[in-house]
Amino acid sequence: MLTKEHLTELQDRIGYSFGNPEYLRRALMHSSFVPGVGGDNERMEFLGDAVLELCVSEELFFRFPNMQEGQLTKSRASIVCESALFEAAKGVGLGEFLLLGHGEDASGGREKPSILSDAFEAVIAAIYLDGGFIPARVFIRRFVLPLLDLSEKIFEKDHKTRLQELIHAKTHGKQVTYRLAGEKGPDHDKTFTMQALLEEKILGEGSGHSKQSAGQAAAADALSRLEAK
Repeated sequence: MLTKEHLTELQDRIGYSFGNPEYLRRALMHSSFVPGVGGDNERMEFLGDAVLELCVSEELFFRFPNMQEGQLTKSRASIVCESALFEAAKGVGLGEFLLLGHGEDASGGREKPSILSDAFEAVIAAIYLDGGFIPARVFIRRFVLPLLDLSEKIFEKDHKTRLQELIHAKTHGKQVTYRLAGEKGPDHDKTFTMQALLEEKILGEGSGHSKQSAGQAAAADALSRLEAK
C-alpha cells in the first residue's frame, strides 16, 4: 500500500513536490502489480529515458567541448545504462516505494537492477510531465550526473593524472595547476568553471557541478587539445 505519507516522504527525498502526485504513483507501479490491466510505469519509462538522454547529452556537450561524437556517445551510454541508474535509484531508496505484485515482491523485486532502473526513468518522466524539463534536469543533475564523475567507464584513467603524466614527459617535471575561472547558478544547482594551467598558459577549460568535476573536465579539454596537435 502506497500511502499519501509514503509519497510525501519520497518527494522530500528527491527534492521535488508534485502538483499531481498521481504521476509519481504511476511511476512506481510495476507491471506485476496490475498484470494485464495496463496503467503501469512502462510507458513512463520510455519517456523518462528520452529526457534522461537529452540531459546527459547536453551535460557532456558543454562539459567536454573538444570531445568527439564517438566518445560523447560512449560516455552517454555509460551513464544511462542499467547499472548506473540502479545506483541512482538506490541513492534515493526507490525500492522502498515500489508497487509490486506479491510474487515479484517476495522474490526480491525491490532490489532488482532492472526494476529499479526502469522505475527511476519513470520517475524522471513523472517530474517532466508534472513540472516540465527544468525540474527534470535538476533531478538528473542531482542524482545521475554525479555518477559521471565516478565512472571509470568514462574517465578510464583519471584525466588529471593522464594530463600530468603527459606534461611531465614533455617538460621534464613541470606541474599542472588548476584555477577557478568562474561559478554561476543557485547554491542547489551551481556550475563551476576551472582552467588547467602550465605556469600561466591555459591548457584547457571545463565546467561541472563541483570543482572536482570541473577540474576533470578542464584536464580532459587540455588532453584533447594536446593530443590533436
